[in-house]
Amino acid sequence: MSANTISINSQMSHFDSHDSVWLFGYGSIIFKADFPFLERRPAHINGWARRFWQGSHDHRGTVEAPGRVVTLVPQEGAVCAGIAYLITPEVFAHLDHREKNGYLRLVTEIHFGEAEKAEGLIYIASEENTAFAGPASELDIARQIARAAGPSGRNSEYLLLLAQALRELGSDDAHVFEIEKHLLQLEREAAAR
Repeated sequence: MSANTISINSQMSHFDSHDSVWLFGYGSIIFKADFPFLERRPAHINGWARRFWQGSHDHRGTVEAPGRVVTLVPQEGAVCAGIAYLITPEVFAHLDHREKNGYLRLVTEIHFGEAEKAEGLIYIASEENTAFAGPASELDIARQIARAAGPSGRNSEYLLLLAQALRELGSDDAHVFEIEKHLLQLEREAAAR
């Protein structure tokens, strides 16, 4: 599948008749909501784990030196914390462009606390897209992130802002925090040279 998913996502009609839709953000959408929304709430989804397994050729890296950003991978028993935004369908075009590098719109069940839930929308980049970077050790991921930069800024900024946002949510994400630990160590070593 091509990394550019705009045309595929524009064909999704599941929410066409809705006045508003919940969007679940688990990566940069948590800390960078550059779109209008009606409401914003902490939320989580079940059965998915956040991983820095998606290549970023358009935001936090380049085609020649891609960065790494998060996607979700299925994992039994996993709980992924994030932020849900209530949006109108008019926002889809902006989001489809923002998430065009391999991310597809999917329908998911979003949970608010213990009892409340709603059907919503999520963008996930699966291994079928050509920008998928795949698994690697947290240290190797940190090394790639430390070197990468793109039109939206340094890849390290993305990682550090995501880690900060997850702490503010009270979410303990071992994968993200381990990569952050390695990145900060790499930066200290580089500064000492």
